[in-house]
Amino acid sequence: MKILDNVNNTVRDDLRAEIKRGSKVSVAAACFSMYAYQELKKQLESVEEFRFIFTSPTFVKEKAEKRKREFYIPRLSRETSLYGTEFEIKLRNEMTQRSIAKECAEWIRRKARFKSNTTGENMTGFITVDAKDSQTVYAPMSGFTTVDIGCERGNNAYNIVNCMEAPFSQEYMRVFDQLWSDREKMQDVTDVVIENISTVYAENSPEFIYFMTLYHVFSEFLDDISEDVLPNEATGFKQSKIWSMLYDFQRDAVLAIINKLEKYNGCILADSVGLGKTFTALAVVKYYENRNKSVLVLCPKKLAENWNTYKDNYVNNPIAADRLNYDVLFHTDLSREGGISNGLDLSRLNWGNYDLIVIDESHNFRNGIGTHSNTQENRYQKLMEKAIRAGVKTKVLMLSATPVNNRFIDLKNQLALAYEGNSESLDERLNTTKSLEDIFKQAQKAFNAWSKLDQEQRTTDALLRTLDFDFFELLDSVTIARSRKHIEKYYDTNEIGKFPERLKPISLRPCLTDLSNAISYNQIYEQLMQLSLCIYTPSNYIFPSRLQKYKDLTHNKGENLTQTGRERGIQRLMSINLLKRLESSVNSFQLTLTRIRELIASTIDAIDRFEEYGSADISMYEANADDWDMDDENTELFTVGRKVRIDLADMDWKSWRKELQQDADVLELLTLMVGDITPEHDSKLQELFRLLDEKLTHPINPDNKKVLIFSAFSDTAEYLYDHVSGYVKNKYGLNTAVITGSIDGRTTIKGFQATLNNVLTCFSPISKDRDVLMPDSKTEIDILIATDCISEGQNLQDCDYLVNYDIHWNPVRIIQRFGRIDRIGSRNKVIQLVNFWPDLTLDDYINLKSRVETRMKITVMTSTGDDDLINLEEQGDLEYRKAQLKRLQEEVVDIEDMSDGISIMDLGLNEFRLDLLDYMKHNGDMDKKPRGLHAVVPATEELPEGVIFVLKNINNSINVDNRNRIHPFYMVYIGTDGEIIRDYLNPKKLLDDIRLLCRGKSKPIPEVYEKFNRETDDGRNMADTSELLNNAINSIIDVKEESDIDSLFSSGGTSALMSAVSGLDDFELICFLNIRRRTMEV
Repeated sequence: MKILDNVNNTVRDDLRAEIKRGSKVSVAAACFSMYAYQELKKQLESVEEFRFIFTSPTFVKEKAEKRKREFYIPRLSRETSLYGTEFEIKLRNEMTQRSIAKECAEWIRRKARFKSNTTGENMTGFITVDAKDSQTVYAPMSGFTTVDIGCERGNNAYNIVNCMEAPFSQEYMRVFDQLWSDREKMQDVTDVVIENISTVYAENSPEFIYFMTLYHVFSEFLDDISEDVLPNEATGFKQSKIWSMLYDFQRDAVLAIINKLEKYNGCILADSVGLGKTFTALAVVKYYENRNKSVLVLCPKKLAENWNTYKDNYVNNPIAADRLNYDVLFHTDLSREGGISNGLDLSRLNWGNYDLIVIDESHNFRNGIGTHSNTQENRYQKLMEKAIRAGVKTKVLMLSATPVNNRFIDLKNQLALAYEGNSESLDERLNTTKSLEDIFKQAQKAFNAWSKLDQEQRTTDALLRTLDFDFFELLDSVTIARSRKHIEKYYDTNEIGKFPERLKPISLRPCLTDLSNAISYNQIYEQLMQLSLCIYTPSNYIFPSRLQKYKDLTHNKGENLTQTGRERGIQRLMSINLLKRLESSVNSFQLTLTRIRELIASTIDAIDRFEEYGSADISMYEANADDWDMDDENTELFTVGRKVRIDLADMDWKSWRKELQQDADVLELLTLMVGDITPEHDSKLQELFRLLDEKLTHPINPDNKKVLIFSAFSDTAEYLYDHVSGYVKNKYGLNTAVITGSIDGRTTIKGFQATLNNVLTCFSPISKDRDVLMPDSKTEIDILIATDCISEGQNLQDCDYLVNYDIHWNPVRIIQRFGRIDRIGSRNKVIQLVNFWPDLTLDDYINLKSRVETRMKITVMTSTGDDDLINLEEQGDLEYRKAQLKRLQEEVVDIEDMSDGISIMDLGLNEFRLDLLDYMKHNGDMDKKPRGLHAVVPATEELPEGVIFVLKNINNSINVDNRNRIHPFYMVYIGTDGEIIRDYLNPKKLLDDIRLLCRGKSKPIPEVYEKFNRETDDGRNMADTSELLNNAINSIIDVKEESDIDSLFSSGGTSALMSAVSGLDDFELICFLNIRRRTMEV
């Protein structure tokens, strides 16, 4: 008898000596590792038979359902130890497992049999070797692995094995034989073992590796994706009509939204323009209505028709069968106390009783509590108080194509709706380390620092690196955002149809007029700068001693915006508005001049009468809707209660009259200056005629004569209609229509009822289902002139040509307008955008806007010493708008590419989670799959040859890496030349890459894997890949040190000194993806 200490003399060496040709080897042990087989390969090859008993149930067919989890884990590790135990990771990282597995499986088929104990009885392990002339036993043996036979140290303090000859050994053999033939206790598992080992050397499909990566990366988060957050299908919403009409990418969104609403109470759906957010939201509404919840949709007034159609019993309601039953109200109703809106009596409405509120165009609620110097209880607060905090628990779904402008605070305000303004309630549900408030502060800080970088360095990537992981975690939890590119990349566009191709925009800069002594924009601007517009601010002239009287009068009905604040707001808007209207059309400008002149004249008249007779009062100005574009009309300035009359005796009317007179003179001069610009001499209008001739005689898509013309003002739209409709009708026999928010539509078709819906239906008959709505009608409207009342949420994709007759000051508007025709599934091959710019350079144009704005600020400040109406954000905005407008001259951009800001698209991980869930629903768990598998995929232009490694950090002493969003997993993409293509700090991008390379490839790809197998001798010679793995791990260490050093000098605490990664042994290779050129290209 001898004692083997497994240090100086090991079991392996002893077995190599004892096992002779023709021996019989029997092993009873807890697990079998193919690496132990490899150590004794030569000897085991010569044995006559090899019998192995798993001493605890392993690979047996489950008699009952999966045992409780705690029994399941040890069994799992016994079964996966076939491919190496946790102490044999090093061997796995050499990546030769494939060839070892192949040889081992071959050998088992020829020589070995495996049985497993099926009872709960304990058995201690041992090995016996029966050679012709000697019998030896080795005991105790806990497993048959490289650790147990002494090649590796493992985590044993000592590992002493007794080695005994006959007669002791015969006793052990007898026990083994008795067990081996006991049918009650044993079950043969040889086939299962072979099958499991062969998974290691099978060719894997790329898709399998993608899911394996996801499984590991997200298994930490698997509680996030258990079935309960998947919508409850028993509600039958997947049988609904709306569900059947959705594209895949919309279905994905619906499931994710329901998941987020259930978990966090709120969700922002920020898919970009033209991806059908309305339909996605309707499916969510259907889900909740099936569960008997009451739903409210809050939308801008101009979209009411859309939302009403889907719930009413109309012929053109494609989902009438679903019988949706939500209420629709408008954003502005929140400020109203009574009256009827969309058929509901607001004074009796129980706002607190809605279970789900869907807010369409929710960016209108991005100014949270406390803008307007904390006085105005704005819509946002009303919504919060009336509907969300009151009554039943309310979930909030926000739809918006532009949730982040260039301030994250906008996003935070929208999120606040979901957690009822109490951020702690969301903090509890998020697994972030910091609180919500801190996360946003840090993100805004990082963003501000980033926005000061030079243009070249200011890339999205640079920003992503400085943002905190918590910020991603947060966005990931509550937002869903996909861009066009995303959909084209990840979904099968054959089913959806392609997006049309965008031609380069045409920019036109007609001068004001072709008259010889004509006046230019600049001369008009000079005059405009001299206006004080004091007509709008009578309160400035009230004697201080009398002010109190009016304060009491104007603070009616709890409206908190002071009369002075409101007047100044209007004064400022009006001065900017004059510019906007001049840019829009000479005609609109003239109308406004006349309106202001009349107002001033009647006021001066009243003052004169007062001077003569000693009594008169004047009423404060109320705005006229026609004067404003849609964004301005939406401000809170115009919703204030009843008119207030000011007694002139309380005013310094002399000074006021003097200043009014000065304005009147300037206005008169201006009226004269533009007076002789009639339509014949309106260069801009004539340019539009030329454009229409060109388009109608040479359509850009065969036979498509449709043109959509946008203007910000209804006056301009009507002016265009008056001139264009006749021109087009006489010359081409085509019909024109105009739609504005303020009047009913007008068309050139006799007896046509020009409601918004009818007009749009005849303008875009295919996308609007004309055949259903008006089955016998062949009416076509080819030219549509409209204001921004249709710039959001309408699908007019039959049209292929869009003209911005005036450039809106907010670039996002322009993109939204274009989104009417730039939509998924369009039948047009190409689409064209035309922009009319004022006849000046862009710099002049922008500077002009800022001059007007600052000038107004100065009047505000001098008259009150307070400048609260204009926020700091706007200064940044001008620069930002300038950059955006510049781009719009060159190309058509997506909103998400528009901003130098960041798009919410770059931030979430949710789609991966959903991919995985779907996979697991059909294929079950991946716990038993071996680690270290790989697949070979063809390289693409963007993704060159190389390897993507997915590694897991197994050394628990390593603190969660502060910068790696998916710690303990690390992914690195390294080129075949050893250059790092993407390092581990951008896992989102890497997951995108893997998804792109693998998704949908459910079979191995012979033309790439055969070549790889030849090069590596079927996985025996993995030196090159192994070298790359080493480089990849070193890169993690380098990048980590670099980012630690950066963090020493950045705000938000350092990640240095917290943890170290020392090298290969700290990592386990989960799987890898080999990216190869296809054979034919070589």
